[in-house]
Formats: sequence, C-alpha cells, structure tokens
Amino acid sequence: MSLAEISFTKICSVNNIEEDSGKRFIINETEIAVIKSNGKIFALNNICPHQQTALIYDGIIEDGCVVCPAHGWKFDLRTGNKKSGSRGLDSYEVKIVDENIYVKVVPKRFNW
Repeated sequence: MSLAEISFTKICSVNNIEEDSGKRFIINETEIAVIKSNGKIFALNNICPHQQTALIYDGIIEDGCVVCPAHGWKFDLRTGNKKSGSRGLDSYEVKIVDENIYVKVVPKRFNW
C-alpha cells in the first residue's frame, strides 16, 4: 500500500466522545486513542512508550495534554510529544465530516 492509497477511516460520531475523555479504536492494526478536549478531536497512538501500556484513551486531560493513567507521563494532544518536547506518541490527522470523526492512520513500516 502506497502513502497515496492511505485514506481516512470513519471512527464514530463526534457525540460518541465525551468532553475531556477518550475512546480506544483499532485502525490498520494500530491501536489509537481518540480524545475530545475543548470541543476539538485528537487522535494519538494508544500505547504509552514507557511500559507499553494501552491506556492513553483512559488518561486524564489537563492543560492541553493527556496524562497516562499508568505512570503519569504527559503527552501534548496536538503533537503527541512529551511536555519536555521530546518524541512521545504518534499523532494522526483527524477530520470531521457531517459530525463524524475520520482518522488517517499511516501503518508503520520496519526496514530490518
């Protein structure tokens, strides 16, 4: 599959995600957290890099970040980066069409 062939996947309605909370979805074998904060929708990888816990969707939302409930690491909702600015979680492009959430997840390719 080329990058040009990767399209947006419909996730759910905007109304299915409560404010300052998230839900877990799997797209193209990638686990993602879709989070609503300040009326905006964000999509991040759901696996915390600290100890590979799949709990980002259940994190606490504060100051534009999601806090991993397992160990307290903070990730920027827009970029997925840690508060220090270093790399953290992959973030995914989101678009809203007719009150439905669509996410574009590019599968990781490994060059072993």
